[in-house]
Amino acid sequence: MNRFSVTVFCGSSPGTDPAYAEAAKALGQGLGQHGIRLVFGGGNVGLMGITAAATLDAGGEVTGIIPDFLRRREVEFHGLTELIVTDSMHTRKRRLFALGDAFIVMPGGLGTFDETIEILTWKQLGQHNKPIILVDILGWAQPFVALVEQTITRGFARETARDLFELVPDVATALARLEALRGARA
Repeated sequence: MNRFSVTVFCGSSPGTDPAYAEAAKALGQGLGQHGIRLVFGGGNVGLMGITAAATLDAGGEVTGIIPDFLRRREVEFHGLTELIVTDSMHTRKRRLFALGDAFIVMPGGLGTFDETIEILTWKQLGQHNKPIILVDILGWAQPFVALVEQTITRGFARETARDLFELVPDVATALARLEALRGARA
């Protein structure tokens, strides 16, 4: 299979500002319109559900990966192109990693931070060289970038930690970057 896929990490809630949901919808629409497969956590809630629904509505393919215990809590998104049920969160994260050619990080909470830190760490350790793009909706990513800067300033990370990810201001820029990555891969 030679399709280009992006794994999206984002919130299981919509956040407090409607701009977050609007950005998630725009991302999903853009992925569907550009023929980029969405790989995500499989939930029907929050920004995850909004992104997946918009991708499907735009004619795109969506693969959800959800641990069985979350599926039993009825947060599973029904009607996806493909749903993969895993035995644990760890297995889920490994599959999210394996199926994505690139990663998009949208606003989210602790789970989004967990996934982002892990994928950055794997990149730092040389386990992959896939692009990681943080979309800074309403300045959401600024505290994360500041945290990375503090780890560098305090001697806990090398200056090259800045090169592990790209920061973009909006969904349109993220989609343009994905198109460029797909074109470079072809």
